Amino acid sequence: MAVFTPVSESDAQELLTRYTLGELVSLRGITAGIENTNYFLSTTHGEFVLTLFEVLTHEQLPFYIELMHHLATREIPVPKPQTLRDGTRLTTLHGKPCAIVTRLSGGYEPDPGAAHCALAGQTLARAHLAARDFAIVQPNLRGLPWWQETMPKVLPFLSASQSALITAVLQEQSRFAATDTYGALPSGPAHCDLFRDNVLFDGTFEMPRMGGFIDYYFAGCDTWLFDVAVSVNDWCIERHTGAFQDDKLQAWLNAYAGVRPFTEEEKRAWPMLLQAAALRFWISRLYDFYLPRPAQTLKPHDPRHFERILRERRNTPALPL
Repeated sequence: MAVFTPVSESDAQELLTRYTLGELVSLRGITAGIENTNYFLSTTHGEFVLTLFEVLTHEQLPFYIELMHHLATREIPVPKPQTLRDGTRLTTLHGKPCAIVTRLSGGYEPDPGAAHCALAGQTLARAHLAARDFAIVQPNLRGLPWWQETMPKVLPFLSASQSALITAVLQEQSRFAATDTYGALPSGPAHCDLFRDNVLFDGTFEMPRMGGFIDYYFAGCDTWLFDVAVSVNDWCIERHTGAFQDDKLQAWLNAYAGVRPFTEEEKRAWPMLLQAAALRFWISRLYDFYLPRPAQTLKPHDPRHFERILRERRNTPALPL
């Protein structure tokens, strides 16, 4: 999340006339992240988040907006898109698609413990199962075809050893995606970006309560195991090395499997999907770092973080599922 498109209070006041959300109280830009323009929006009826979509199109957005609405109505703790007076949940501001969603309570935990990991794993499994009957199908737009398209654009910025690694892993992932094992993996709507800063908690560190999952705008239909791999590659690691912290990893996986047990195919695919998740974010962070879009408050992440994680996943086996 970032501020690419300025929104004034008068802009917000006009936007609110399209809803039944009360009058504007305050508007504040959110500086974290790199993809959309986001503001905290307070009205006389409650607390919301206003998002202007800088990359996603009107044609792509119904998947994300309606998926969140679908999950929220099934008691999965996600932001609920608000319905406009005309019955839709998507509108336009400054020529950009935009939506208003509920603001969840709680804050993100920068150094989660095993209890946080268990809550997140359990909630992710519930979200996967709740989305099984979601009618709209859209692929993960940052999946394998995007990796294949984007990797050549970042190669000029890499050293010889980095180029060799990223090329080899992408070739391996392309071959694996064509196997029967990969084809048998359970799949459906997935968050695909469930980093620790996309989950909110209430309560105390020792006894956390789930506040909810946010930022569904990288979601897509993918294997659910990829969603798990993306998550644990952020939640369950020693930050400086990328090595797994086994107590956190076990807590996450056990809690997830308690809701949706892993299949035999998933158990075989686990090492490859962990590498796939690291590769996806190494490529995207390289792209955002070396080929950024202009923004007022853009803070690109260091791509070397996911290079370390990828090397660690190739060198050290993770706990089995």
